[in-house]
Amino acid sequence: MRQPSTHDAIVIGGGPAGTSAALALARRGWAVAIVEKSAFPRRKVCGEYISASNLALLDRLDIGGAWRAEAGPEIRRVGFFSGDTSIEAPMPGARSGPAARDGFGRALGRDILDTLLLDAARSAGTQIFQPCRAVAIERDGDRHAVRIEATGGKSPDEATILRAPVIVAAHGSWEPGPLPSQLEKKSRASDLLGFKAHFTGSSLAPDLMPLLMFPGGYGGMVVADHGRMSISCCIRRDVLTRLRDSLVRERGGHVSAAEAVEHHIMATCRGARQALEQARLDGPWLAAGPIRPGIRAGYRQDIFRVGNAAGESHPIIAEGISMALQSGWLLALELGAAASGQAEREAAGKRYEAAWRGLFSTRVLAAEAIARMALGRGGAALTEAVVRYFPQTLTLGARISGKTKPVPGLADARPRPSPLS
Repeated sequence: MRQPSTHDAIVIGGGPAGTSAALALARRGWAVAIVEKSAFPRRKVCGEYISASNLALLDRLDIGGAWRAEAGPEIRRVGFFSGDTSIEAPMPGARSGPAARDGFGRALGRDILDTLLLDAARSAGTQIFQPCRAVAIERDGDRHAVRIEATGGKSPDEATILRAPVIVAAHGSWEPGPLPSQLEKKSRASDLLGFKAHFTGSSLAPDLMPLLMFPGGYGGMVVADHGRMSISCCIRRDVLTRLRDSLVRERGGHVSAAEAVEHHIMATCRGARQALEQARLDGPWLAAGPIRPGIRAGYRQDIFRVGNAAGESHPIIAEGISMALQSGWLLALELGAAASGQAEREAAGKRYEAAWRGLFSTRVLAAEAIARMALGRGGAALTEAVVRYFPQTLTLGARISGKTKPVPGLADARPRPSPLS
């Protein structure tokens, strides 16, 4: 076993939540390590849209210019595709603050975004352990000892121990594991499973992001970088099982979950079918989940949660990346303002938890209400009736979901000394 390596903070997970926290802390002089299980670039089940309100934060994290150069077109309209219905309305733009110069959000594949963020963290002095998995966290005096192992098949005697007073859990909520911050995974018929694919040659209007509603699920489409159209969706486990069984009886032989999902969307949603009828699949469908919407404890005994580990909204509002980036930033603000010592970190944890709820609880609750309507009996028809007579409901929903809400703390983020200095 290698000698322990000591840091101020160890971040478990190299996605937007973990890297935003690591970047912000490293820029304050903290010695930070990121443990990321996957080699980059890699694709993820994700809608890929980022609201304009985040662009000032991306600038602060020093990837704003690269993001603007790579991201897809501005999304100026929000839509609703369900059955034979296609309705559009204006997307609310950022009217004030640093984001006003950009105005509208855009989409960028996670294979590109996550690499940009991780490279920026590395340039800021963060030590990257990749591809490595954290397999245990134990208290070691006034610090935690994190055991990590390479995911490339190294034997346990080649494990590494990292030590730090602060652990940032940025590993998401979908994968169970042995860490105290990971969630228990139980399978239920009502689980929502996530699917994602890229297509090229789509006829979807480049400035339109429609919400898709179909029996048993919901999803979204958006034109991202390099002409790729991203489609992501969630579907109930029991509905998916019935769909696969039906297709097996119809076709014979094996039918994958992704085949069943694509067939279902194409058969029940005309707007999606028209957008995809000339398109070509770019890479395989991805699957993940089940999703675990809700608000969780933000910290416990110097283990701080960010991203989906801290709380998760139904992806029906397309705010997952925004919440991930901003939660990592919020945590860094509070930890950066805290003096060394467990009592001070506990106070920072309470402030972070309050700030998280103040910024995100409304959109989590709004997403829950919209998703319940979409998944309930007759929900799609009810939503269609409301949107048909009041298209401005789409604009209002985008605003309530937080797409124009500025990121706090960007004006006051002065560097502070490392807690070990």
